[in-house]
Amino acid sequence: MQPEVPNRDRWLALAILAGVLALAYLVLVHPWWTAPLLETNARIESLRERDLRARMELAQAPQVQQRLEAARAAAGSAPGFMAEANVQLATSALVQRLEQAVLQASPGNRSCAITNRQPMNDARQERFPRATVQVRLTCGNPELAVVLHSLESGSPRLFVDNLNILAQRYQFSGNQGSGGGVDVSFDLYGYLQPAPAAAQTGAPGAR
Repeated sequence: MQPEVPNRDRWLALAILAGVLALAYLVLVHPWWTAPLLETNARIESLRERDLRARMELAQAPQVQQRLEAARAAAGSAPGFMAEANVQLATSALVQRLEQAVLQASPGNRSCAITNRQPMNDARQERFPRATVQVRLTCGNPELAVVLHSLESGSPRLFVDNLNILAQRYQFSGNQGSGGGVDVSFDLYGYLQPAPAAAQTGAPGAR
């Protein structure tokens, strides 16, 4: 029985030593060495992932540039906004566009003519300035369809609103017979690109 006591004391001493070493590790080594090392490794891994994403984005830059140039070319070939610098010039362009459409539909105004065209002052505050002209035409039915299609399908984009058609019987100059014509009125309008300052003011989060 005598040899058992030293063995038990030896195991107890070893357990106490292990506990002291574990406590020393938790108090001295882990917070001052292991934890900073783990944090550094995590930061290095995060930087590596960010570097990989940046490299992938840079590799896609030529494709993005090509798509951007293609989009700009498409927008330039079929612009949606009127190119004039202000509403007054845009209004004059609207009148010219209307006259061209009527002339193409009815050369010499033999079966379609403009009886009134009046610019409108739009007091509404919108992000995109709008030029509007009140129009009144005396046209045959086929010519009216051609005029409206020409106005709304061209470039830049124009819009017809408040369309009112009143059937009448009359005789065009140089036309055979009478009848089949209409007295039509509508608003013709188009949008201008906003000035840079106005675009920034209207952008979300602008002050």
